[in-house]
Parts: sequence; C-alpha cells; structure tokens
Amino acid sequence: MATTNRDYYELLGVERTASEAEIKKAFRARARELHPDVSEAPDAEERFKEVVEAYEVLSNAERREIYDRFGHAGLRGQGFTPTSFDFGTLGDLFSAFFGDDLFGVGGRPRGGARGGDVAAEVEIELADAARGVDREVPIEVAVVCPACDGSGAEPGTAPVACPTCGGAGRLQAVSDTVFGQFVRTQTCPRCAGVGSVVEHPCSACDGAGRVLEERKLTVQIPPGIHDGQRIRLGGEGHAGALGGRAGDLYVLVRVRPDPRFAREGNDLFATVDLTITQASLGATVTVPTLEGEVELAFEPGTQPGEIRVLRGQGMPVLQGRGRGDLKLLVNVAVPRRLTDEQRRLLREFEEASDSSTYEPDEGFFDKLKSAFR
Repeated sequence: MATTNRDYYELLGVERTASEAEIKKAFRARARELHPDVSEAPDAEERFKEVVEAYEVLSNAERREIYDRFGHAGLRGQGFTPTSFDFGTLGDLFSAFFGDDLFGVGGRPRGGARGGDVAAEVEIELADAARGVDREVPIEVAVVCPACDGSGAEPGTAPVACPTCGGAGRLQAVSDTVFGQFVRTQTCPRCAGVGSVVEHPCSACDGAGRVLEERKLTVQIPPGIHDGQRIRLGGEGHAGALGGRAGDLYVLVRVRPDPRFAREGNDLFATVDLTITQASLGATVTVPTLEGEVELAFEPGTQPGEIRVLRGQGMPVLQGRGRGDLKLLVNVAVPRRLTDEQRRLLREFEEASDSSTYEPDEGFFDKLKSAFR
C-alpha cells in the first residue's frame, strides 16, 4: 500500500482533538462507506486504503504524537510504512483491527469469502496505444457451480450446521488466571469459519461450490496507456465462496517497442537522416508519424543535431486532454566511400570556402545543448 500525503484527520473526518473513541467510530463509518464490497466508485479502493492508513496512525498514541508534531516526514523518518492488508470482507477488516466484526464480538460474518483475483497479459503496438483499442483476453476463472448453485452440496441436499462449533464458525476457550478469566476465540477448524458442513458433496464440483470455466473478455485499452500499466476489471475474477464477492481481473498491458520512435512520457522522438548535400542545399524528405508518413521541408544549411518539433503529434494524455509532441533529431550522414572525382570536387569546394561558409547561425549552441539533453 502506498503512503498518502493527505491529512489523516481530514481523511477520517475528525478534529485534531478527537478522542480514541471518536477516531474508532469515524473509521468504522468511513470503512463501511468505501470498502470495495460496498462502494462502486472507481477510486474507492485507493480511498479505502488511505482511510486504513490514517487509522493505523491516529489509533496509535506514539505514531499520532509524531504525526502531530512532524507530519508525514516525521513518520517516514521513524520508518513507518502502512500495513498491506488484503481484506476480503468488512467483517475481516474489523476483526483484524478490533477483534470483532460487523455482527458483534465473536460473531460470524454472513456470506462467503471474496474470490481470488486473476491476472492476464495483452500485447499491443505503439500505434494501438495511441488511438486506443479493444482486445480479447482469454482467461480461466472459477465460476459458481451451476449444479449446486455454489452451496457445494449435492442437489436435493443442503449443508448442515457444523457440529463442532454449533454453526457459530468460531470456538471459544475460557481460561482462569490470577488476573481473571481470559477468553480466546479461534476459527473453527472443521468448517473453516463457515458455520456449516457439507455431508453430501456435489458430484459436479466435488463440494467446492465452484468450477473452472474458460472465458474471453473484451478489454478496452484507453488511448495513451504506457507499457507495464494494468487495467482493473472489477468482479471479473474468481467467484467468491458461498456467495462471496467475485475477485477482479487485472490485465497487464505490454506495448511493443516501435523501431521508428522512442517514447518519453507523452512525447515521441525519432531521427531524420539527411545527406550532406541535402543538409547543405535544403530538401524535402519523408518522415514518420503515428498517423503515417508526411513530407517535411528542411532549409539550406540545416545542421546535425537540430530538432524539429511537430506539435501534437505525440501520444495522447492518458485519461486527459491533449497530446505530446513528436521531436525529430536531424542526423547528417557523412559519406564514407568517395570516388576520385568526388574527392576532387570536395577539395575544390573546400578551397573555394572561407570562414563565412561555416559561420554558425545565432542560437546554434543552444540547439546543440538541447540535442544533448
């Protein structure tokens, strides 16, 4: 979980003088609002993680004092990093922090565990990344068994209450000490906290309640995506157990290198090769762009290292407006093999030249420094 730079008190919606009980109450309310099981907002997961991080700091007296005095920098200086929680349900969340859940101390959350996430990968060309493209992604996911409807029990039968825990899903052990009675709660080992057991497993899924299925999903890849970015499709992962929420599908996008361009942010870079004659006399040459080749005129005396900028011919801004630029670096090719006649002509040219022939134009060194950058 990445740390946030937002004010922790603001995230929880409490005053800086809030008591421990007020902070706990505010965290419960915000967690219920933002947990992915509840909220459908696209940024709910990140906001939820920020709220968890805020509670981790403000519920700890020592961390809170450091934060109040020195802010985020003080916490980083003390080596604080937020815990990477992967909570399947709100009940799991409250149990981890408070030792209870949404249904009371020692209770059992209704419904099953969240399904696992699925990873897939797709390769596209740079031109596809520029305009956006739809790609079909094959995946294998666990889906609810159609025979038992996810219960895991053979059709015509039903799960029964676990005889070990009496359907509570948890076991409690009470021990007497000199300090009084201590109650220890643990997940029932027989039913794994579900509270029920299947006496007659479904023959179609062997009692798992889920079966594997091959699917093909169409993924919309937005314009401007970068190599290595992931696209999240909520609820397209493995089905949850016993009616739990399905996991998510994460599609890793790989953008194949384009031999014509180098990408830096939203800008594209390419080279233009001119012969020594073309650079000296001026020429119109064909240069590549994402939309196809275009003709570009170069003035007489074009120097190696000059950069021509084609505004708005780069990559689109991901989920934003505008485009980057296409920057063309001029490379002047010096001949390697000359005939005797060509050498004679070049010597005559050199003899007829003076200092004004090679006089740099104004701003030459600025262009040179720009090229090196």
